[in-house]
Amino acid sequence: MKSERESLTRAIGTMGLAAGIVNVMIGGGIFRAPALVAERLGASAPIAYVICAIAMALIVTCIAAAGKRVTLTGGPYAYVGTTLGPYAGFLSGVLLWMIGVFATAAVSSVMAASIGALVPVLSGPVMQAMTLAVAYGFWAFVNMRGVTLGVTLNTAITVAKLLPLLLIASAGMFFVDRDNLQVTALPPAGDFARMSLILVFAFAGIEVALIPSGEVRDPGRTVPRAIAVAMIGVTILYIALQVVAQGVLGPELSKSAVPLADAAGRSLGPWARSLLLAGAAISMFGHLGGMTLSIPRIVYALARDGFLPRQLAAIHPVYRSPQLAIVTQALVTFVLAVTSTFEELAVIANVSALALYLGCAAAAWKLGQSPIVPVLACGVIAWLLTGLRLDEWKAFGGCIVIASAIYFIKHSVSTRKEGV
Repeated sequence: MKSERESLTRAIGTMGLAAGIVNVMIGGGIFRAPALVAERLGASAPIAYVICAIAMALIVTCIAAAGKRVTLTGGPYAYVGTTLGPYAGFLSGVLLWMIGVFATAAVSSVMAASIGALVPVLSGPVMQAMTLAVAYGFWAFVNMRGVTLGVTLNTAITVAKLLPLLLIASAGMFFVDRDNLQVTALPPAGDFARMSLILVFAFAGIEVALIPSGEVRDPGRTVPRAIAVAMIGVTILYIALQVVAQGVLGPELSKSAVPLADAAGRSLGPWARSLLLAGAAISMFGHLGGMTLSIPRIVYALARDGFLPRQLAAIHPVYRSPQLAIVTQALVTFVLAVTSTFEELAVIANVSALALYLGCAAAAWKLGQSPIVPVLACGVIAWLLTGLRLDEWKAFGGCIVIASAIYFIKHSVSTRKEGV
């Protein structure tokens, strides 16, 4: 991992970074998660959010500790690479890229379907592909014009996406039937592990939003403050949304394809259901914008460090943005979004995130953090991984084997060239 001076502009402050984290975290997962968790856990579903929030609090404490000491662009890729060496850094970069690519493709595919449900003329595979092409093209253009414009638009969309969620989270409380929240018996621990693992998709995003670390003002103060603001706010909002959806819909929640919209319609009327459907589309559109801001920076960082073609690390002389990396990232994610399903993409993103979190915990420990939090974080991550199925382990392991082979082949070629 190189530590040379970077030529990117440090323009992101605390609220801009916090908005970016919230924007990435609140993508499409929370609009589907209440039904998925309730199906397995029933009225005990809010407990899974608390478990996942505690796990993520330990993890993000490690990420924040590392982020205060390593300020290069690349976020966790830079943290792990600086402390654990080039191979670990390369794997963390691959994992971070996998998270961003597969999560963005998963959410944007749902976004296209949601827009098709709101506007029937835009439904169907062809029109959904066209919708995705327009959305990716828009965000690529915005972010090619520089980080300041991208951050400004992401902040505005974050506010717009939060308003419908805050409405149902607050107003919906008045329509909650307490009988629907009664826990008669706790499900097995394995069910909590599986559902908490699924909820990682709804909570994940901090590691991606921190990729533009080289463009953050005073990162030693900005990074931990932004993480704290975003994490506390999102956790409270998620638990409130689950309680409202559970309390309003009761047993019907597990069967709902759009649980928050159905809860809004049941409590406030049809207009609220339409508002939540529109809010979901805006939320996922904003998520796409946040990812288009962040993920190309990992492509840039990998190219900067010689793992990808140097052309991908080129910075535009006027806008100071990695334009070729942005275009390349948009094209790859677009192809995945139109050729894969949400479930396939989300699983790969979740496993990649947990593996990356292990690296961040190790990096924080080596950078001087007390070992208590990193050890606890690793224990929680190991428990969450017990929720994986064998086929999911095989798919993830295959990706790591391929990435490792690429690394060692490139390392061998470089060593031979140096010896000539």
